[in-house]
Amino acid sequence: MVVARFAPSPTGYLHVGGARTALFNWLLARQTGGTFILRIEDTDQKRNTPTAIGQVMDDLRWLGIQWDEGPDVGGPNGPYLQSQRRDIYDKYIKKLIDEKKAYYCFDTPEELDALRKEAQDQRRNFIYPRPKDFPDAKDAEQARTEGRAVTVRFAVPQDKPIVVQDIVRGEVTFATSEISDFIIQKSDGFPTYNFACVVDDYLMKVTHIIRGQEHLNNTPGQQALWEALGFGELPKYAHMSVTVSETGGKLSKRERPKSLCEAIKARPDIDLEKLAEVGNITLEEVNSFLDGQTTPDMPSIDAMAEYLGIVLPEVNVVDFFKSGYLPETMVNFLALLGASPGGDREIMSVDELTKSFDLSRLTKANSLFDRGKLLAFNTEHIRTVSEEKLLRHFKDYLKAIESPVASADDEALSKLLEINTGARTLAQIEQKSKFLFIASEEIEYDEKAVKKVLLKNDGLAVLATVHDKLAAMEQFTVENIENMLRSLAEEREVGLGKVAQPLRVAICGTTISAPIFDSVEMLGKENTLARIDITLKKFGTETQGERS
Repeated sequence: MVVARFAPSPTGYLHVGGARTALFNWLLARQTGGTFILRIEDTDQKRNTPTAIGQVMDDLRWLGIQWDEGPDVGGPNGPYLQSQRRDIYDKYIKKLIDEKKAYYCFDTPEELDALRKEAQDQRRNFIYPRPKDFPDAKDAEQARTEGRAVTVRFAVPQDKPIVVQDIVRGEVTFATSEISDFIIQKSDGFPTYNFACVVDDYLMKVTHIIRGQEHLNNTPGQQALWEALGFGELPKYAHMSVTVSETGGKLSKRERPKSLCEAIKARPDIDLEKLAEVGNITLEEVNSFLDGQTTPDMPSIDAMAEYLGIVLPEVNVVDFFKSGYLPETMVNFLALLGASPGGDREIMSVDELTKSFDLSRLTKANSLFDRGKLLAFNTEHIRTVSEEKLLRHFKDYLKAIESPVASADDEALSKLLEINTGARTLAQIEQKSKFLFIASEEIEYDEKAVKKVLLKNDGLAVLATVHDKLAAMEQFTVENIENMLRSLAEEREVGLGKVAQPLRVAICGTTISAPIFDSVEMLGKENTLARIDITLKKFGTETQGERS
């Protein structure tokens, strides 16, 4: 039976590259009737962030990726947080030390830097100099009492090259002379990623490991560890192609912090103490971030960016959720990055993607994260998803961004979805509809819209006429509103926009909204007339002042 896993490190939110890895492993497990495991690799205590684990799990659930075993659901192979498995790792590290397959090291950072510099000066790769006689436990204890950091390194076998059989890349051979003895236990007692994942994959009976191409160079060391521990048959490896951004570089999870950091540095007038307060971090942490030494937790990054009015690039799954993309869109789009489903169709359901998933269709070539294509996918999924599901997605989105539209009942929300047919994102629908759910006094007018629509070509005079005709209307329906506006346009021998746009600016402050006839009907007669009155008073006074 196939057993696949997704094993994120909680050093940040779920990046779309990580989401693709999770998705491919999940699709393989579902396509074959196998097991999908979620394992949290949280042994890097310095880089772990407090909100990451919860957000990663929330993002996976939003995508519809459910795990059969994991931190919250349990299973026969737990615990599923590596930080809770140290006694397991210690046992296997001791086994390697006892068998002279691993050894203690006491090097200081300065000593290691000197060795690396020597290798650099000699224009050769750094290979850690393995001692002739391995230190024992007493030597390690003595080093600790002297205040030296004690680590454990794996003695990489040097007798033959390591051959990795990769489903995507075929046979890849690595010369062991180019692989340095690597650390498997850090000075804090925690195992390194390269060691812990091997032990866990064996104990959790993982049969297939699908991951990014950047992990290919880790594979020979992990494979050597697997064999040194006597674990038997190796898992099957598949290293996916790199996903690149439209600028040509790798789509990186560091793009958001990097963009914020650059924006802050470009504005020396920013009050850093206030920024720290907004981000709920200390001034020292802000300065450390600007110096490139540390990165704040993502909620702090987002809060500071919002305060400064900076739009950060979407790179994490939650970013796309908050931009109004559907989970069906993201799953469909990610499933085609570096993989061919076969046939000419691209818009596919989860069931179709599951049935067509085949590891032999993974491609070596880099895949482009085409945001224009993603937007086109989203437009199509908004159009085709069921009304019930779309409403549920819309409600979740409105709640997450704390929109005033969230106060509407299901009937009103369904109406908004209906009249905004053709929308590209849920954010677009929210932005076009928000004016319906805020107080008339809180409408913010776009200066360009006011000048172009209200203060030119008798816009205010047209608006006054529209006010009177709406006030006289007995049945305030979409049909009657449309008939009135079209008749007025014919009377004035102008296009519909010349009478509709002044009304639109009056009720929402901009020239963009949901369809005007439906918008006015949903706003209601009283609120519509009140907003026209406010607009006429505000800008009529300004016009008179300019003329005088």
